[in-house]
Amino acid sequence: MNEALDKLGEAIAGAQAGSVLGHKVANGELTLTAVARDIVKVATFLRDDERCQFWSLVDVTAIDWPGRVSRFDVVYHFLSPKQNRRIRVKVEVDEGTPVPSIIEVFPGANWFERETYDLYGVLFTGHPDMRRLLTDYGFEGHPLRKDFPLTGFVEVRYDDEQKRVVYEPVRLTQEFRSFDFLSPWEGPDYALPGGRKAADGQEPSQ
Repeated sequence: MNEALDKLGEAIAGAQAGSVLGHKVANGELTLTAVARDIVKVATFLRDDERCQFWSLVDVTAIDWPGRVSRFDVVYHFLSPKQNRRIRVKVEVDEGTPVPSIIEVFPGANWFERETYDLYGVLFTGHPDMRRLLTDYGFEGHPLRKDFPLTGFVEVRYDDEQKRVVYEPVRLTQEFRSFDFLSPWEGPDYALPGGRKAADGQEPSQ
């Protein structure tokens, strides 16, 4: 199985030289690394070539690497019902560089690309309706970025007096608690690995 996938990866990389930068097989799955600006060309080849026949687009998503210059991996998953195979294509892109939309090749990419924009902030050029999909109107930020605050920026509630939904800055109902792991119970007399008593050099009781 892995050998057949490796041969397929080599064939695709050879046919799309300059657009496909490499391939690897791991856990029975083939992953291609492609150039972002050529994703439409690569997707068209995967759909039309007799060796591929990846006719079904399963998903488009992203991975956030905030410490990397090319911050995002945009990831495409395709399925070939004819070959009974799946393939993953990754492209690297920075925050300010949009990725060409593959809607003309796979119309089902429409909402997948909108979701990726909404949650990660990756823009797709040539998309006919690049609006948020899952978050509400006026939402700030992109919630699946790793630097997005866990509490969000605003909270939503229905106001009975105004008879409408209102947005307010997030307010925490209590301060974060600091646990010292010693109170209200002292715990056992013997030293616990990594515990304060172990650090003080106290010997376990016999």
